[in-house]
Amino acid sequence: MLLKNATILVIDDDVDVLTAVRLLLKTEAKEVVTEKNPENLRWLLSKQSFDVILLDMNFNSSINTGNEGLFWLKKVKEFKSEAAVIMITAYGDIDLAVRSLKEGAADFVVKPWHNEKLIITIKDALKRKEGKTNAPPVRSSDSIIGTELLGESDIMADIFYKIEKIAPTDANILILGENGTGKDLIAKAIHQHSLRAKKAYVKVDVGALTETLFESELFGHKKGAFTDAREDRVGRFEAANGGTLFLDEIGNISLHQQAKLLSVLQNRQVIRLGTNDPVPVDIRLICATNVPLAELANENRFRKDLIYRINTVEIMVPPLRKRGNDIILLAKHFSQLYSNKYLKPVMELDDKAIDKLLSYHFPGNIRELQYTIERAVIMSDGHVLQATDLIFSPIESSTAREKEPDELNLSAVEKNTILHVIEKHNGNITRAAKELGLTRTALYRRLSKYDI
Repeated sequence: MLLKNATILVIDDDVDVLTAVRLLLKTEAKEVVTEKNPENLRWLLSKQSFDVILLDMNFNSSINTGNEGLFWLKKVKEFKSEAAVIMITAYGDIDLAVRSLKEGAADFVVKPWHNEKLIITIKDALKRKEGKTNAPPVRSSDSIIGTELLGESDIMADIFYKIEKIAPTDANILILGENGTGKDLIAKAIHQHSLRAKKAYVKVDVGALTETLFESELFGHKKGAFTDAREDRVGRFEAANGGTLFLDEIGNISLHQQAKLLSVLQNRQVIRLGTNDPVPVDIRLICATNVPLAELANENRFRKDLIYRINTVEIMVPPLRKRGNDIILLAKHFSQLYSNKYLKPVMELDDKAIDKLLSYHFPGNIRELQYTIERAVIMSDGHVLQATDLIFSPIESSTAREKEPDELNLSAVEKNTILHVIEKHNGNITRAAKELGLTRTALYRRLSKYDI
């Protein structure tokens, strides 16, 4: 079905959103119906049929279902509507939006969206609807693979889809995961699929910077600002102006460094050492750390205001041991890579080698797998890699496996904090909201989000 023949229903309690979508689509679609109150959904669906429904994920309502958008998505399905439902979500609810795909949504868009992207999303949903399928959009990694990210597991498909959605925005991203999981590749993929792709991509391992080098490296300095400042130097923030700045190992910087970084992020300007002149900077910030966010939430280690500043969207990168057959996919990729590098015929993996790889827990993650395959290719004299060719890192094997923390993400920390404060005030929502620095409405939204 063509968009010009489509009837579209938009449900959102934000009047500005309704107005913007109506103005955008009035010349593109056959009819656009807008509604503030989702409780009128049954009446609207009984009155006429719609080809597409744009449905917000959060409403100011009394429904306590974990998330209002998912609740109303289920209602659309119960009403036997054949409309393709596209969820409208904010940055913080992207994980729930991905979940909505598994519960029958056709797709989702992230606020604020680019108009062209919204129209393309609607057209794609109409095409799939015309194909008589209720399957969610194909979460293809084809475009992501070009950045060396590989994976076919469900958990990686969700990450690829999240990258495709958040890359065109300017949202600050925090990438979490163990060492060797490929956090830097994900950061690069986000940049390459962003609107800043043709601008600079600057990576800094801030965890390796000493106190004396931190400001000079990030903010720059003027000649003579300190003993070794023999010439003017542009800092990494200025070098990344207009593009993306990737701060790796952000969890390892000191509280003093955090205060300096927070000031720059708030003011969007840097002051080179040795000067008093502020320089405006326009960067998209991506940070990464192997420190669990539950530990970062300890204010003796990390400023909470900085966490929220850098963590508009969170991406949790799974350890390799949780990626199933991706281990074999990556092993074959590295086998081909190093066979070519060392001028050997491409080596296949025999069944016992595959079993050995799948049964190993890979404490060093993808990095350990890569070195294991490289070593095997170098040492093997045959055309097939056997189990005996695979020798895992003694460095990693000698390190006792640490128990994975039960709570690795900010959502878990936030939920526990809310529960603690509500319990502290004996269920008084007004007092709890005040202590948390939230409005009652905002607190109710979080209660819905976490199914409290």
